[in-house]
Amino acid sequence: MMLLAYGVRHSFPVFFPFILDEYGWTRGDTALMFSLHLLVYGICAPIAGSLCSKVSPKALLLFGVVVLGLAAAACSYATRLWHFYVLFGALAPVGLACAGSPVLNPTIMNWFAERRGMALGLAQTGGGLSFVFVFLMEFIIEGFGWRMAYVIMGLLTIVILFPIILLGYTFSPQERGLRPIGSDENAYSAIDSSATKPVMASTEIWTRASGLRSRPLWLLFVSNMLFWGTGCYLILAHQVKFAIDIGYSPAVAASTTAVFGISMVIGQASSFISDYIGRETTILMAAVFASVATVILMFLEPGSGVFPLYSFAVLFGIGAGLFAVCVFVGVADIFFGRNFGLFCGIVTGGMGFGGAFGPWLGGVLFDVTGSYHYSFVFAAGSFLISFVCFFLAAPRRYAVMKHAQTESA
Repeated sequence: MMLLAYGVRHSFPVFFPFILDEYGWTRGDTALMFSLHLLVYGICAPIAGSLCSKVSPKALLLFGVVVLGLAAAACSYATRLWHFYVLFGALAPVGLACAGSPVLNPTIMNWFAERRGMALGLAQTGGGLSFVFVFLMEFIIEGFGWRMAYVIMGLLTIVILFPIILLGYTFSPQERGLRPIGSDENAYSAIDSSATKPVMASTEIWTRASGLRSRPLWLLFVSNMLFWGTGCYLILAHQVKFAIDIGYSPAVAASTTAVFGISMVIGQASSFISDYIGRETTILMAAVFASVATVILMFLEPGSGVFPLYSFAVLFGIGAGLFAVCVFVGVADIFFGRNFGLFCGIVTGGMGFGGAFGPWLGGVLFDVTGSYHYSFVFAAGSFLISFVCFFLAAPRRYAVMKHAQTESA
């Protein structure tokens, strides 16, 4: 589900050069549709997460897949900037918020009471593989044009995901008469089989009000906003065009997205180390990897060859993968309970709000200076400050408190 759903969003870098070449719009104006996409996603993510405990999550996912697929396919008819703003910038993120992490992350947390880093890391590898799927879009564009590629992508999203959700999705183990993996058996011995609404297992009770007032929630919000929003998505939106500008072929430039995706899968699958070395240490590793990768990108020039280009993609992908999992496991360490969907959605929304600024800023700074140098410096700084915010949120303290409560019980 994450592979195809997030493939629609992550396809933007390979469509970006072809749209620019056809219409000649400025990079800032064109990249704004990506920023708008992330902003709307950031607004909708907490709403979708909150709806998990009020309506059928399966119905929410089905609705999201249909809206996302139709919006992607309709981009093939866009001929004006505002068409892209409406379709890709406004409608697609509404569908993605309902079919993506705001619903899927709480689902995974419901099924696992322990080893959540490993569980979420394996589930989110689909998000990393979505970048490999984007590389496939490059070949479809080359063979059939970017408009037909949008149609194919939209149809694949609906035709494949709709039956998967309809036949294979269950929000919580209680719906099948089961209990979360690693949970205390006595805590889940009594299951209300007559419940009509999804039940979220709760080991830590946070009211909406107390959670919304808590400092850790907003520190995690800012951390995700800086790392993925203003950091990762600034680079991802422009890296293909940047590589083409300095002399790499479109195919090689697009392949960095695939290398990034594969490396992100490695980072996501490796995120289980956070269960052993701690969330903060793992996030520090992510920030260092991403920052070093950005420095490599900054010093690329004509004639550098593919080794430093792919080195950037590998380090960047591993860092992004580690962070993408650990930030939400950190949210679960602190806030898991009945309102976890809302809190998870708020932190997801941080990425959206930061992303509304990052890609646009990268385009504007290029339009003004004729270089991506200042954009990449800004991104590297975002990665490092993101770690500071996560460290101050201190999931480690809540994990220790929960362990002590479990031992005393």
